[in-house]
Order: sequence, then C-alpha cells, then structure tokens
Amino acid sequence: MSVIIPERAHDPRSVRPWRMIDRRKSRTIRVGKLEIGGDAPISVQTMTNTLTSDANATIGQIRRCEEAGVDIVRVSCPDEASTAALKTIVQASSVPLIADIHFHYKRGIEAARAGAACLRINPGNIGSMDRVRDVVQAARDHGCAIRIGVNAGSLEKHLLEKYGEPCPDAMVESALEHARILDDLDFHDYKISVKSSDTFMAVAAYQQLSEATDAPLHLGVTEAGGTRIGTVKSSIGIGSLLWAGIGDTIRVSLSAEPEEEVRVGFDILKSLGLRTRGVNIIACPSCARQGFDVIRTVETLEARLAHVSEPISLSIIGCVVNGPGEALMTDLGFTGGGAGRGKMYVSGKPDHNTSNEDMVEHIVDLVEARAELLRAEREAAEAAAQ
Repeated sequence: MSVIIPERAHDPRSVRPWRMIDRRKSRTIRVGKLEIGGDAPISVQTMTNTLTSDANATIGQIRRCEEAGVDIVRVSCPDEASTAALKTIVQASSVPLIADIHFHYKRGIEAARAGAACLRINPGNIGSMDRVRDVVQAARDHGCAIRIGVNAGSLEKHLLEKYGEPCPDAMVESALEHARILDDLDFHDYKISVKSSDTFMAVAAYQQLSEATDAPLHLGVTEAGGTRIGTVKSSIGIGSLLWAGIGDTIRVSLSAEPEEEVRVGFDILKSLGLRTRGVNIIACPSCARQGFDVIRTVETLEARLAHVSEPISLSIIGCVVNGPGEALMTDLGFTGGGAGRGKMYVSGKPDHNTSNEDMVEHIVDLVEARAELLRAEREAAEAAAQ
C-alpha cells in the first residue's frame, strides 16, 4: 500500500484541516499602523520597564524589542514627566505605543496629544463622567484607540463584595461595565483584557468574555513569573485560548527583559501556525542513538539564528530513525549519521553530506542564504503591489 504525501503549501493548514484554527469574529480597530481584530495577524506586545521620563533608555529598550519582532509596546505614563517624554519616544519608535494610564485623567489626554496609538485605561477608574468624556474626546481627536485592562488583583470593591473573591464572572462584569461607558460615548475603538495570575481564571474569563462582546481581545496571564515557569503558564493559558480561536493581541508577562517576552510570544504563535517569523527549529530530545551533540548544537543554532526574521523551518535530528521523516516537512534539515558526518536535506530531500565539525557554520550559511532569497522575493512582491 503506497502512502501519498500531499505537496507542501505555503500554509500547511491548507492541506491539513486538523491544523485549522477558526478565529472568533471580532470587530477591527486600528492601533497606529496596525489593524487589530478581524482577520488581521495576531500582534505580539510587550512593556518597557525603564522610566518613561528617561527617553533615551526607553527608546533603547524599544529598539531591542523591535529587533526581536515586537508589534506593539506599552509604556507607563504615571506622571507629567513621562507624558512629556512620550512625544520624543513616539517619534523614535517604528511600532505603535500604548500609554499605560491608571488613575489620572490628565495623563491620558497628554498621552493622546503626544502621539500614543492607544491608551490603556479603565474608564470607571479615572473620575467623573466629565473626565472620562475628556479622555475619550482626546483619543477621538488624535486617532487613539483604548484598551480596557481588567486585572483580577485590582477588581472594584463592589464586585468583590458581590462575588466574595476574584473570579471570572467578576472580571467579565467589570470589563463590560467599562465597555458600556465607552459605548455610551459612541466610542468603539477599544479592545479588552481580563488578566489573572491564575491560569484557570484567566482562561475562563476570556472564554466568557469572548461570547459577550465582539471587541478585540488582548490575551495574557499576568504576573506569570520568571522565564521558565512564566513561559509554561503563558503557553498553557494563551495557547489554549488561541487554539480555540480567541485572541487578537498577546503579551507574555515575564519577570524577564521585554525582548524575551517578545520571543516567547512569537514561539507560542509559531507553535500554533498563527505567525511564522524567524527560524522554527524542530529538534529531537537526544538519546544514545545521536550521531552528534544535539543539545549543544541546538543551543548554538538558536543563538546564531536569532537575528533571522524570515520564516524558515529547520530540523536537527540526531539519527536516521526520525531524521528523514522530520526533514521531509522542513525547509532545511540535518540528520546525524556515522563516522562524524551527517546528511543535509533541502526542501525535504536528501541533498549532501557534511561533517559534524562543520555543520553549525554550514547550517547558518544555508539558513542566511535562504533568508536573503525570501527577503528579496518579499520585497519584490511588495514593490509590485505598490
């Protein structure tokens, strides 16, 4: 009996229906140059941890996040010095900036005037309706979106009294109360988040909220922890929601540098086939069959190829048991063999041998050459479209 392997397509989901994710139908808003919601790509966000009043330090951190591929960056604006520096920061940033506003309505107005693409506020927390109206008018005047940000750790007193403790119902009720204020002011360019450090609570709240509104949703498991445990918690929470088609922007909240949040966010999206930025390395866990040091080789390649932004799949497999099969589905592959040599695969087919000693440099060269070709093709297509 012969096995027919379907021809690889640009989007592997097109020939593998079991990989399809049916995204929730949300309305589309704009955050600066980006479309959020609808069929737009899911955006990766992070947040600076420098003093926003120190424009140079904040711009430097945003630059590093841009190199990692970030789509949106949030900056804190707790005082007038921060919003004063924001205009300089906005001009230096190539990605849209969200101004984080908590209680003082004037900071929201100042941030909108300074060029923030979005304000992160809770309308019910910034004072009287006159003050809310002033902030919303500033957002409207300056083409600024709003994110309603509900956090289980800072729910309103009346909701805690009603429900007894933070819970999904309380979080969703809080979000909808804030959204109603904006709707009543005929302002609909907003997205919503309902974050919790409890993965179960966050997922349940987002599931419930996704059925109660068509607003775009910003996903996150807040205060997830350090790099390892935070990555695990975020992958479970954010990943399960994305798999169910819920979510339009994401932030992986780690006790780590912002650019690490960006890398993990893209890894989550790549794992689900929702974004394809950078090199996706498929590697075996290594065993006694390995023909080279898989663990150290993959660590080295991850570091050496971190700068590549074009979508390329690479398989690194220690032996011939699984190597050819994995290489069949990747752009480039290396399978360990004997006598210090292994087989290179190109576009799923065996191509040539190379030594274990030279393979890292050889693989880096092949990946960079392929990335350059893809970049040229993309730029040519963009030029033709214009």
